[in-house]
Amino acid sequence: MSVRPIRITGDPVLHTPARPVTNFGEELDELVLDMIDTMREAPGVGLAAPQIGVDLQVFVWEWSDEQDKLHEGAIVNPVLSLGQRERGPLDEEGEIEGCLSVPDFRYPLRRASDVVLSGLDPQGHALSMSAEGWLARIFQHEFDHLQGRLYIDRLAWRLRREARRDIRREGFGQPGRSWLPGVDSYEKSDHEAEEA
Repeated sequence: MSVRPIRITGDPVLHTPARPVTNFGEELDELVLDMIDTMREAPGVGLAAPQIGVDLQVFVWEWSDEQDKLHEGAIVNPVLSLGQRERGPLDEEGEIEGCLSVPDFRYPLRRASDVVLSGLDPQGHALSMSAEGWLARIFQHEFDHLQGRLYIDRLAWRLRREARRDIRREGFGQPGRSWLPGVDSYEKSDHEAEEA
């Protein structure tokens, strides 16, 4: 088990759909454990394999809700069904989102309020679960990574322009950029939103 560098927006692996997993075994188990270690060290509430440079359809999550109930797991080759998306103005604070591959930036994004996630566990057994609220947001965020999409790609036009400006100013948006949790200084201060 080890912490791996997290790729930053601009790296091709983040902008290309991931491949389905076909081999289950020790190599996949090691990948999942490394992803969990990396997510915890960052710290984040979710992490997709492309974020550590692996183009496979795998993501992990670990998040405690308001009642301190721990939601954690790993899924392989997921399928995501979206529920309703609320209408009305965007809640600039309540719908704020961040990403470990766009470190230290946050923007509000409307997501579906509920989802059904299905796929396989790392041992190849079928699993399916429903999620609402923040857990549904985590699942949507990580699933997007496996489609080669970052949350900033989904932002409203005005916010997407702002994000692109911020990314250019920070020197992101180029291939080969990464940061190492526990070594580099990203994501260590208190933030309004948890990272995925």
